Amino acid sequence: MSEIQGKKGREKTAVPMPEQKPEERILNFNEVPYGYTEEQAIREAQRCYLCVAEKARCIPTCPVGINIPKFIGEIAKGDFQAAVQTVMHDNLLPAICGRVCPQEEQCQLKCIAGVKGEPIFIGRLERFIADWYALQNKEEHRLEPAPGAPKVAVIGSGPAGLTCAADLARIGYDVTVFEALHEPGGVLTYGIPEFRLPKAIIRREVENIECLGVKLYMNAIVGKLFTIEELMNEKGFQAVFIGTGAGLPIIVDIPGKNLKGVYTANEFLTRINLMKAYLFPKYPTPLMLGRHVVVMGGGNVAMDSARTALRMGAEKVTILYRRTEKEMPARVEEVHHAKEEGIDLQVLVNPIRLLGDKDGKLTTVESRRMELGAPDSSGRPRPIDIPGSEFQLEVDNFVFAIGQGPNPVLAQSTPGLKVDKWGRIIVDPETRATSIPGVFSGGDITGGATVITAMGDGRVAARSIDHYLKEKVTAQVISDR
Repeated sequence: MSEIQGKKGREKTAVPMPEQKPEERILNFNEVPYGYTEEQAIREAQRCYLCVAEKARCIPTCPVGINIPKFIGEIAKGDFQAAVQTVMHDNLLPAICGRVCPQEEQCQLKCIAGVKGEPIFIGRLERFIADWYALQNKEEHRLEPAPGAPKVAVIGSGPAGLTCAADLARIGYDVTVFEALHEPGGVLTYGIPEFRLPKAIIRREVENIECLGVKLYMNAIVGKLFTIEELMNEKGFQAVFIGTGAGLPIIVDIPGKNLKGVYTANEFLTRINLMKAYLFPKYPTPLMLGRHVVVMGGGNVAMDSARTALRMGAEKVTILYRRTEKEMPARVEEVHHAKEEGIDLQVLVNPIRLLGDKDGKLTTVESRRMELGAPDSSGRPRPIDIPGSEFQLEVDNFVFAIGQGPNPVLAQSTPGLKVDKWGRIIVDPETRATSIPGVFSGGDITGGATVITAMGDGRVAARSIDHYLKEKVTAQVISDR
């Protein structure tokens, strides 16, 4: 059988996705892309070569292993219900992944259609099928774990935790998710803006997971309310998965970092996304921004911060990044949208000092021009200072968006849990097992970087937990003989 099946002469150009015009969307927090219509989805799906699963280059690059050619082939035939079943066999967060996962660096990067044309827009099709399913208004019946089913605790309701919880519930375990915040979703909820990932979609997909019998407890900080040891020794949980993410902001130690008007992206986005500052005064979370906002960083969080500041009323938003646009870790789509919206992207620039007035209010960002040198440990060219190139910008607000690290609360309250020098939990990459028997971990807390890789970690951990608990039961039976 040929690796590539289907008709010749198919379209080489992808079907564009309709979206809000830049001049309109900067005035609201509505989602930017509208999504495919049924006709558009079928047209895009019909571009697919429908490679056989064993040879499809897209499947191995999907961290959760979706049978991509199968679900796309089902869309191409108009069998949307079958496509839903194929996708949700491996991914219970398809509407989220279809919106925020970097498919262009994973499944789409390897797409055979991309050799002589544009790759199939797999993420857009995944989003379409998830949204189609949501519109069917099908009543979901909540399942319950069997009486006496082994109990597993999942700490954190981000993509890693939700995936692990769902997979374990499907196997038959009694799963409880503990979330520190008052809403589930982790970084999906507090970190990603409404215009990129509407909160109603997160709630919808979390509800799908709850229907599997998963229980969620909000405002539960493990490490403060109770420890992992207490969960396992006093509350009857036989295994634990840690998926607490990376919520500790990284701040460059430069003069003026404590001036009024300076934010971390973590605080900035959390106040807006989770605490709904964009709906002030309906929600009592004011966020005072001035005319000019400067964001330091080049990742998706920097783009989210900059585009959010624009929607919050800033007249001008500038992004300062110390390498070139080519080295930016942000998705190409996010950079494109930011530039379309009029955000000023200044590359090869590094802030070195923040200046304020007599009242301690930020007034000026002083930066230095950079040039690229030899590659550093990340494989990217190292930025090098250009002496005497300093310049200043008059600003009202400054946002540090240069990364986040693990919150140390859980590790500090868990003796025997090994972490690296950055505070990330050390795990076996094959099983996600930590240094404590019965405790597994995945996602950003172990060094992951994207929603879909965190989900992949959660899936691996669920399989490992199932194996661990079955081995434990077998060992107990043998010892009782």
